[in-house]
Amino acid sequence: MKSCHTHLLLCAGTGCVSNGSYRIKEALERELGRHNLQDEVAVVMTGCNGFCAQGPVMTVQPDGIFYQLLSDADIPPLVEEHFLKGRPVQRLMYTPPETQAPIPKMSEIGFFKKQRLIALRNRGLIDPENIEEYIARGGYRGLAKALGAMTPERIIEEIKNSQLRGRGGAGYPTGVKWQSAARHQSDVKYIICNADEGDPGAFMDRSIIEGDPHAVLEGMAIAGRAVGSGHGLVYIRAEYPIALERLNLAIKQAREYGLLGKAIFDTDFDFDISVFQGAGAFVCGESSAMRASIQGEPPEPSAKHTHATEAGLWEKPTVLNNVETLAVVPEIIRRGAAWFAGIGTEQSKGTKVFSLVGKVKNTGLVEVPMGTTLRDIIFDIGGGIQGDRKFKAVQTGGPSGGCLPASLLDMPVDYERLAEAGSMMGSGGMIVMDEDTCMVDVARYFLDFLRDESCGKCTACREGVDAMHQLVSDICAGNGKQEHLALLEELGQAVKDASMCALGSTASNPVLSTLRYFSDEYEAHIRDHRCPAGVCKALLTFGIDPEKCKACLLCNKNCPQTAISGEKKKPQKIDQEKCIKCGVCRDVCKFDAVTVQ
Repeated sequence: MKSCHTHLLLCAGTGCVSNGSYRIKEALERELGRHNLQDEVAVVMTGCNGFCAQGPVMTVQPDGIFYQLLSDADIPPLVEEHFLKGRPVQRLMYTPPETQAPIPKMSEIGFFKKQRLIALRNRGLIDPENIEEYIARGGYRGLAKALGAMTPERIIEEIKNSQLRGRGGAGYPTGVKWQSAARHQSDVKYIICNADEGDPGAFMDRSIIEGDPHAVLEGMAIAGRAVGSGHGLVYIRAEYPIALERLNLAIKQAREYGLLGKAIFDTDFDFDISVFQGAGAFVCGESSAMRASIQGEPPEPSAKHTHATEAGLWEKPTVLNNVETLAVVPEIIRRGAAWFAGIGTEQSKGTKVFSLVGKVKNTGLVEVPMGTTLRDIIFDIGGGIQGDRKFKAVQTGGPSGGCLPASLLDMPVDYERLAEAGSMMGSGGMIVMDEDTCMVDVARYFLDFLRDESCGKCTACREGVDAMHQLVSDICAGNGKQEHLALLEELGQAVKDASMCALGSTASNPVLSTLRYFSDEYEAHIRDHRCPAGVCKALLTFGIDPEKCKACLLCNKNCPQTAISGEKKKPQKIDQEKCIKCGVCRDVCKFDAVTVQ
């Protein structure tokens, strides 16, 4: 990092990059040069800051001033006012919706206050393309300790004592997995990092690699030392170009610094890492399908007659952990198992990273201690529901997770409580829904995704998910029957019990959880031929309230089917035979005159 009094930490995560953060960087450097401030103020491109809803974001250090929603046009006055005249620009600071006063400092913003960062410890603080900045923040000290003062057995014992569980979804004890691989004798063993993140709305692992790739590499090297492996492999989607570029650069830098390759830290430990680009198949996130993909075989799950820790990749002992799990490992080794085990709940230790998306005000990336309630995450950190509408549900655990109602908002989030409620932790996706969400349509959407992503190998998943999708689609279309509800329950349980892999065994969660908590919506669709949320088009009837209609003709002119007619200065009418229920009339009406029943 350039030696300057002031550093501008500008987010270069995928979200902010797509909103022009590199153009903002160019504008900053141009304006700083114009005012001869380039030796006093440095621009540093960091990974994801987390507050994605407000991007592009920038933190001014050492003062902690937080700027958000930046654009190219903001930069000339910002540089002149703040960095030349010393007057921070309030209009570019974050102003909570419930107040009128801007909050100048990042540390005072509610989104950040209740978070505790371990996996995301370096987010928004370092240049991910500069290994020296990672080292300056304590990077590779965990690996140095593991190679210098600890035996492989002691490393495994430390991870076991920390009670770290896999953050990829299954929650299997990491230390137990490592111990299983360590006890098997083999000339070759593998460490695989699962970065195949394919859940809709999920971006935890991608953001960690984009913002702190060396944390993952260090965790893999420690795992390699623990189990006796000399080779690591990162399986990552090809459509993550920023993460891929920074990952490859980090590997190159680690080799140059002697932190990967031969005789690391002048010990007898050799370990190197390669990258495998996946083609984006959702099923490849499953361990055996991923191994098949790496080996050039069809990416289909296989029955686990033997554990991968005994015979995995190319029939060699293999440890597979996801990105977040590996990013936490260096801190556990550096700070000790007791420190990590002191965070969280009795059975779920440490913190968890969530991507908070949907109808929540503060969408973004959050990390909280296990046991934090849904209410704290959605309302205290997330800021509540957009437009101050009513909260309806939250889906956790990705497309095969469950939908949880408002009555469970005070439930602590950990592996056990989510499973009891009919959902799961998954990799950490969290989709918030408001009162305008149809839960039957939500189940249909996720079944459609899972149907397309099923590898089709086992009958229960291939045929069962398709059958559930057809039934739910019929209900959304107004063709549902009362007996369909019992059939959905039966099908959902059969798919859960008979599927080979986790994709199939959890695929019925969206259906079973919505039937469990939102059965009244299914009943309304079937019994009353009505969608309470006004989403399912086949069950909607659009009309115009003559008392509210001002005859502005906006609906008339914008209707794609010319289904709206009427004279000037008189209320308009909708021809129900022509109406395709597209909702354009409702969208353009300025007087709330369009009714939906």
